Amino acid sequence: MIPTEILKKVRRIQIVTSALVHDVFAGQYHSAFKGRGMEFEEVREYQPGDDVRTIDWNVTARSGRPFVKTYREERELTVVLLVDVSASQDFGTREQLKSELVTELGATLAFSAIQNNDKVALILFTDRIERFVPARKGTRHVLRVVRELLYHQPAGRGTDVGAALEYLSRVLRRRAVVFLISDFQTPAFRGPLQVARHRHDLIPIVVRDEREALLPSVGYVEVLDPETGGQLLVDTRGRGFRRRFQELAERRRQDLHAEFRRLRIDAIEVQTGQPFVVPLTTFFRRRERRR
Repeated sequence: MIPTEILKKVRRIQIVTSALVHDVFAGQYHSAFKGRGMEFEEVREYQPGDDVRTIDWNVTARSGRPFVKTYREERELTVVLLVDVSASQDFGTREQLKSELVTELGATLAFSAIQNNDKVALILFTDRIERFVPARKGTRHVLRVVRELLYHQPAGRGTDVGAALEYLSRVLRRRAVVFLISDFQTPAFRGPLQVARHRHDLIPIVVRDEREALLPSVGYVEVLDPETGGQLLVDTRGRGFRRRFQELAERRRQDLHAEFRRLRIDAIEVQTGQPFVVPLTTFFRRRERRR
C-alpha cells in the first residue's frame, strides 16, 4: 500500500502540472510534436481553399468534377523521459532542489503527452540504469511515473549519460521523442549522443542552479562533491577565485551547448527557482515554426 504522504505529494504534482498543461501548453505540445506521418483517409469533392496539389486526377477525370485526397495524421508517439537521478540532483539554493524541478518538469511533459494520446516511458539513471518503466498510456500510468520521479532511491551516485543513451538504444527500437533531463556533470558522451540523435527525436534539458556558476563572498566554505564524496576548503572572499570559478563554469556550459549545436540538437536550459514555463514554451514555438 502506498503511504498517504506519498499520495498527497503525487496529487499535488498532478494538480500543479495538469493546470500548466491545460492553461499554458494547450496545443503547443501537439504542434511541436506531430505524428510520424500522414495516412490516406478518403477522397472528397474539391472545396475552395483546398491545396491543388492534393487533387486526385484519376477520380477527377472519371467524374468530371475535381476531387482531392484527404489524409489523417498518424498521431500516436512514444515519449521517453530519460532522467538523471544522480547525487548532484540533490542540490539547490533557489527555493527548490534540482530534483524537485526535474520532477515537476517531467510530470508536465508526461501529462502533455497523455493529453495527446501518446505513450510515456521512464528511464532513471545514475552511473547505472536505475529503473525502466515501459511506455504506456493513461493517467494511472503517468501517476506511477510521477511516483518514481519523487521517491526512487538511487543505488548509484555518479552520472553516466553515455551509458543511459546506449541503454535507450537497446530497449527502444522504434523512433521516439526523448527528453534527456540532466545537469550533465558526466564524462564524455558524444558517441552515444550522436547515435541516439539519429534514432530518436532527442531533446536535452539542462538543469542548473545559480550557485554552480556564481559564488557569494562568505569567507571559508567547505565544498562537497556529492557524486564522488570529495571535499575542498575554499576561501570565497578572493575576487580572483570567484571570477575563475565563474569562467570555468561558463566555459563548461558553452562547450556543452556547442556540442549540441554541432549535432544539430535543440536543447532547453532550466534553472532552480525560476519557472520552466518560459524556456519550454519558447522551445515548443520554435519547433512549431520550424515544422
